[in-house]
Amino acid sequence: MSPIARVDVLGVGVSAVDPADALREITRWVDEGERHYVCVTGVHGVMEAQRDPQLLRVHNKSGLTVPDGMPMVWAGHRAGARHMRQVAGPDLMLDVLARAAERGWRSYFYGGAEGVPELLAERLQARFPGLQVAGSYSPPFRPLTPREAGSIVARINGSGADLVWVGLSTPKQERWMAEHRAALDAAVLFGVGAAFDVHTGRTSRAPAWMSRRGLEWSYRMATEPRRLAWRYLRNNPSYLARIARRPPRMRAPEER
Repeated sequence: MSPIARVDVLGVGVSAVDPADALREITRWVDEGERHYVCVTGVHGVMEAQRDPQLLRVHNKSGLTVPDGMPMVWAGHRAGARHMRQVAGPDLMLDVLARAAERGWRSYFYGGAEGVPELLAERLQARFPGLQVAGSYSPPFRPLTPREAGSIVARINGSGADLVWVGLSTPKQERWMAEHRAALDAAVLFGVGAAFDVHTGRTSRAPAWMSRRGLEWSYRMATEPRRLAWRYLRNNPSYLARIARRPPRMRAPEER
């Protein structure tokens, strides 16, 4: 199978996919025994990568870096990838877990506040009868010691998980996936951040009409101003200025 094309958005290779493409590729990895991680990236992730060359490499070495927000989709359309559609983290999670329930893939939930991954597993099993949960863990809100990190890897591997869902927020979750990808036996790691809180009802999503118009950021900022206002007011104008100077383009297959 030919590698999925990527759109270069300020150096970040965003996968030129729609939800069906993403699910098809992830299914292939599990079926064929490939091991990858998936970044779910919007303006915030792209702008964080401008400040951190290591994070830029993490995005570009992923199995998929899917377009989480409409600005990534519009960048793809501008570069010629007219089939690109938004692949939001909460939606990707539901698509993959529906497939997991059909195929018997086991999921591990890592991240979130204390009690959140357990509640998430409970809610998702109610939504998808037959969904197999391998385990869950909420890590402390501090850097882990090498011993703790090794213990977590052993715990996840011992669970027999096929999929690991990581809810640590950007850029922490992307760094965690890249750092632990080689040591984990699971086929796919997913950095889905806010999806943990969305699917446990701790936060709400913007109305569909706002998402389609690229206004999801304003909804999130209005609902969590203390946490998110500075992020959006810093990142959004800078993104627009940079993308005007460096238009998105289709990336050659050998570029990573």
